[in-house]
Amino acid sequence: MMWPRCDQTAAWALLRTAFETSGKSFDLCDAFAADPQRFAHFSQSAPHVFADLSKNLVDTAVEQQLFALARQCGLEQHRDAMFSGALINSTEQRSVMHFLLRNGLAGQFIPAHAAIDKIADLQAEVHAGLDRMLAYAEQVRADDAITDIVNIGIGGSDLGPQMAVLALSEFAIKGKRFHFVSNVDGQELSSVLAQVKPQNTLFLIASKTFATLETMTNAHSARGWFEANDGQDIARHFAALTSNVAAANAFGITTTFGFWDWVGGRYSLWSAIGLPIAMAVGGQGFRALLAGAHAMDEHFRSAVLEHNLPVRLGLLDVWYRNFHGLTSRSIAPYSSALRRLPAYLQQLEMESNGKRVDSRGQTLPFETAPVLWGEPGTNGQHAYFQMLHQGTSVVPVEFVAIKKASHSLPGHHSQLLANALAQAQALMVGKTDSGGHKHFPGNRPSTFLLLDALTPTSLGALLALQEHRVFVSGAIWGINSFDQWGVELGKVLAKNMQVRLVTGDAQGLDGSTAGLLGHICRDQ
Repeated sequence: MMWPRCDQTAAWALLRTAFETSGKSFDLCDAFAADPQRFAHFSQSAPHVFADLSKNLVDTAVEQQLFALARQCGLEQHRDAMFSGALINSTEQRSVMHFLLRNGLAGQFIPAHAAIDKIADLQAEVHAGLDRMLAYAEQVRADDAITDIVNIGIGGSDLGPQMAVLALSEFAIKGKRFHFVSNVDGQELSSVLAQVKPQNTLFLIASKTFATLETMTNAHSARGWFEANDGQDIARHFAALTSNVAAANAFGITTTFGFWDWVGGRYSLWSAIGLPIAMAVGGQGFRALLAGAHAMDEHFRSAVLEHNLPVRLGLLDVWYRNFHGLTSRSIAPYSSALRRLPAYLQQLEMESNGKRVDSRGQTLPFETAPVLWGEPGTNGQHAYFQMLHQGTSVVPVEFVAIKKASHSLPGHHSQLLANALAQAQALMVGKTDSGGHKHFPGNRPSTFLLLDALTPTSLGALLALQEHRVFVSGAIWGINSFDQWGVELGKVLAKNMQVRLVTGDAQGLDGSTAGLLGHICRDQ
């Protein structure tokens, strides 16, 4: 069944009216004064995550209309279609089943589906692949001769593993260093190679096709360095995370770990792409990461919309983007270990929902993905929080905080938490007892996500929460959140431009590009 797009529903029109009559003048302090139970109404627990939504520009009536919008757009059916293995990635005719990568670890559910045997067979393949990958990870962890693991990938093959290894550093094996190379700028690879020795290094080449230009350029340079520095046995010191086994073998790699076409790049850290994570935290730690994500999957799959945290977050995103007209969201993790979370979430949301046409290919008459940006607290307070408090644009802020510290230094964690709480409070209440430069308008919205501790389990739940939240807003907007055609054009043009940099041929180029090409080539 083709469900109506959000702007074609009755709920959309009612939300527009609600915004014009009360939404655009909504005042958070007044809302708390009018409803002593507001915190209880707009906060909830989900697996391993507590969320306070009460400082958002929404009331119960608006949230109920947002739930109605979700139902009129067929959100529940679209969610169920994903969990059943339907081809919801319509432009590539693929299923979207990254949830299978973290499903069934202890006899948990296998989704109902007409082709249940096919799903069960896939689940068996997933478990077999996971067992093999984790066995290799443990083998490397036990190998004292390997002191450095260098992951070479880009996009989802870099952002997820790098973010997770940093986040779980407390749980990481001692005596091994993890490096991540993604940029085709040789400076990045060169700086890593200067820190390692061939006989002590394992290179992981992470490319589903084993053809990604940036990744393969770095991979060939790494192999050239290895051989030029008397490196012995490429098969021992290189492994591939790829589905193109033949190409990896031609490169000299015999140890490969593949994954399926229903695993999108930005959802791939749960697959073989997560091998660096498994090497860092071990098989048990990696399974705990999967278990946390699975718990959130189950919450998203089964909780009613009114108590479904990914749904509530995704609907808030729609409310801000399409009715308040807010163009960005700032991610502020009050945890140094989560310092790469904003970059990871940028790809997850902006590559998924940065689309201008719906799933039928029709141009959208409304806005979609916001810009995501941020830095860890308290660093961000001394960089961009000035604009959040007193700037001309309203930017919703998403705080992520950890109740229990992962270190024993006295005083630090209470100061960190105090800053997180105070910043959220200050954004809401502002300061009106003085004018001019010291006036803070307040009424700036924020969400507060709280983990008891940063562990593999809680990290898995947090990341799955964000995945499903992006799914929700994409489903409401009627777009395909699982393709990324916008990534392709620049790649194609770059290949042509690389030839022109050698020849200096500017024929057929626009004036700006031709001028820049000539300026670059003039002194070469």
